Amino acid sequence: MASDPIFTLAPPLHCHYGAFAPNGSGWEQPPNASGVSVSSAALAASAASRVATSTDPSCSGFAPPDFNHCLKDWDYNGLPVLTTNAIGQWDLVCDLGWQVILEQILFILGFAAGYLFLGYPADRFGRRGIVLLTLGLVGPCGVGGAAAGSSTGVMALRFLLGFLLAGVDLGVYLMRLELCDPTQRLRVALAGELVGVGGHFLFLGLALVSKDWRFLQRMITAPCILFLFYGWPGLFLESARWLIVKRQIEEAQSVLRILAERNRLENTCPLPTTSSFSFASLLNYRNIWKNLLILGFTNFIAHAIRHCYQPVGGGGSPSDFYLCSLLASGTAALACVFLGVTVDRFGRRGILLLSMTLTGIASLVLLGLWDYLNEAAITTFSVLGLFSSQAAGILSTLLAAEVIPTTVRGRGLGLIMALGALGGLSGPAQRLHMGHGAFLQHVVLAACALLCILSIMLLPETKRKLLPEVLRDGELCRRPSLLRQPPPNRCDHVPLLATPNPAL
Repeated sequence: MASDPIFTLAPPLHCHYGAFAPNGSGWEQPPNASGVSVSSAALAASAASRVATSTDPSCSGFAPPDFNHCLKDWDYNGLPVLTTNAIGQWDLVCDLGWQVILEQILFILGFAAGYLFLGYPADRFGRRGIVLLTLGLVGPCGVGGAAAGSSTGVMALRFLLGFLLAGVDLGVYLMRLELCDPTQRLRVALAGELVGVGGHFLFLGLALVSKDWRFLQRMITAPCILFLFYGWPGLFLESARWLIVKRQIEEAQSVLRILAERNRLENTCPLPTTSSFSFASLLNYRNIWKNLLILGFTNFIAHAIRHCYQPVGGGGSPSDFYLCSLLASGTAALACVFLGVTVDRFGRRGILLLSMTLTGIASLVLLGLWDYLNEAAITTFSVLGLFSSQAAGILSTLLAAEVIPTTVRGRGLGLIMALGALGGLSGPAQRLHMGHGAFLQHVVLAACALLCILSIMLLPETKRKLLPEVLRDGELCRRPSLLRQPPPNRCDHVPLLATPNPAL
């Protein structure tokens, strides 16, 4: 999603004046103002003194008195990265500015739909197939979006691009998680997040080099076609866990044999047997649904509340844009480092609880003490809230992947990620309402963050424990009872340094 802020950044603008309007200015006089007498020089001076910035939802305050339509072209200047983008090409400002927000909403909805609807194919046909299919389609979709001749075509192809990228993200996350033993899952998950942060910085650098939004779109999507070489036999292996639960024993043995040869290990252990299930039977596993509900709600709030932590002075100047971009990527990198240092020591549940607590504290301070804090204090608490919400989002996704059984992990994790993507809609929705109700929205999200703190304590701890394979394993992953001793076969009573499953 890092590309969307650059592609939809509204530049500072003003009307290109010329002596073509009846009044001698570049602005058109509406019918209800025909009786107003204003000199051409006064109109031009008034219009020239009013320059619209990227933070203004419309241009009604930047036209001369009683004049509201620019008859000629808009002049755009001051874009921090690109020389022009889709907004400047099709003049998506003022009365057409809603199309920019619609594109942002559709792009996020594409991710949410991809996470939600591609989880079932990942469970049904395999993780590898979904990754290869979506990667192969990302290239043509991105190139087609760069060649679109209208804003409507760009919006449609951006939705499809988000849908496909979500499939890539979901499939790769599942494969790298299911490939690792319990002691390595956290490191691999955080390494993937850090690679994503590096991609954000790389994209910003490519944007500075390319300058043209169409060329940039082609440059970042066309090379995805090369990933089809991953389909070469033995190069990009299917998840052995998925093959086992789907009873494809020969294929699973082949994958494990290749992995054993690459790591110089022996593969002589028998594979476990699994049982099939129906969707109706899934409804009977209340503990799995409870974990999904809590983690989905936490992920939604962690993503929704991020836009509330904008630094002071976040206007439309190039310095403000770079500041916001560096803060978003920098806090994500710091969150990964923080999780890598603390999670294996204090557990998933404890650090997730701490992250949401810090998020709630930052929101309450900003809401209650905004008028009494100086700019440095406001910036500090904004960065703290952004950092803690990033950590909560990363950790809730990892914890969800560790408590959902392999048989339904694609669907379950897709649901969690889709809720996180939907949380990202809070920013465009607020801009669609021109900032009205921002305080109330922040209050509601802060209250929900406090509710997350209470619900997180009901989650199980998954540190260094085996992944659940079937629904029964997932049902047994629960928090120990406070009033009685739980039976010894529950996941919370697996030894801390459990022996890895020899079949995996």
